[in-house]
Amino acid sequence: MKAFSRSGATAQRKTKAFLCAVAPLRDHYLSIFLIFLSTLTVSACRQDAGSGRVPSEVNEVIVSFGENIAQERYEQIYNESSDLWKKDVTLERSNEVFKTLHTKLGKVESRTLHSATEQQNSGGALKGHVYILTYQTRFERGEAMETFTLIEENGRWRLARYLVNSTALQ
Repeated sequence: MKAFSRSGATAQRKTKAFLCAVAPLRDHYLSIFLIFLSTLTVSACRQDAGSGRVPSEVNEVIVSFGENIAQERYEQIYNESSDLWKKDVTLERSNEVFKTLHTKLGKVESRTLHSATEQQNSGGALKGHVYILTYQTRFERGEAMETFTLIEENGRWRLARYLVNSTALQ
């Protein structure tokens, strides 16, 4: 019986040693899994927050802008822009810039919202209610990051600034 007890005790010690060796591994893999899961959750929440927080009126300005560029209605873009836009650039210069963009990049094939920031500014050039939207955009002849700055004027959203960053423009 003693021999049986010893072998039972030995088996218990081996099992205990095995569990002690496996427990850190189990905890390590559990930690990795939890980090992975939380990353997915945060990523999904960011995507929902980014697309869900842009009001339809703001989105309509971006869509209208895209249609006007595609149809080469540059003067209409200028006329529908904010007072700040018109203060910073003449109609002729605005038209030149849009023609150059259209010539070098072509039409927009896809536009994906990268970030959206809403601001309420009490001073500076962008005084008032502002949205800054950045898009990852695929044009016919290249990729770009587009940044639209919209400002609310008299209850309507208007383009205040527009920036395109692309190696295809060099």
